[in-house]
Amino acid sequence: MAIGTRDEQTAAALDSVHIKNFPVFALATLFGFDLMPRIRNFKDLIFFRASEKIVYPHIDQLFGESGRNVIDWKLIDKHWVDLMQVAISISEGRLSSATLMRRLRSNSRKNRIYKAFREVGRSVRTVALLRYLADPALRARVTAATNKVESYNGFSKWLGFGGVLADNDPEEQEKLIKFNTLLANLVVFHNALDISAVVRQLVAEGWQITADQLGQIAPYLQAHISRFGAYAIDELRHRPDPFDPLLKEVDFTDVELAA
Repeated sequence: MAIGTRDEQTAAALDSVHIKNFPVFALATLFGFDLMPRIRNFKDLIFFRASEKIVYPHIDQLFGESGRNVIDWKLIDKHWVDLMQVAISISEGRLSSATLMRRLRSNSRKNRIYKAFREVGRSVRTVALLRYLADPALRARVTAATNKVESYNGFSKWLGFGGVLADNDPEEQEKLIKFNTLLANLVVFHNALDISAVVRQLVAEGWQITADQLGQIAPYLQAHISRFGAYAIDELRHRPDPFDPLLKEVDFTDVELAA
């Protein structure tokens, strides 16, 4: 997850990438995100030293053998302008983050930009790991926020049962994802209105509703949603009216808009 007030969906997208993917941490940092994913198997992850001469009292064993796993700050300094140019290109829409990650993964051993991203990511992830281990309150926040993101993703996937990414065209893929997100948001909005109506009714009846109780309610209800629609087959015997290509004028002055 990303701690802060930045866009949660973008943070969630970054968070969905594997914890071992160092360029993701670098990219998140360049965009101003404090990427803090839920870390399950941190004992299998490598901690990187700021210098080969540094020894960390009490936790030095986390960093492995002395003199190894050291951040290459010179490489970062040499390519810092390049990294900033990449971040600006993405923010201005000239390069997609997905395309960048694909390019960084290809031929990575010979890609100097990849190595610079990797070094930045190593330093950022090491700090994230140390914060995660040292702060129980932070771990609780990360777990709670990640659970919310995973709940939304599961709900969105449930609604998008008919969508298949069968086209290699990035624009078509983006359309399908955005349409699915729009549908999920509409159903969430519908659920939120229904929940609000029920809560208001309970309050009117004298029930006491607290903020903590409301905080336990998620708008990802599914039981009342019919994904396949409802079809009344007894209506098939009725002949439809002839098609009229001329639409009548609609008077919207009497339509009450929802507050």
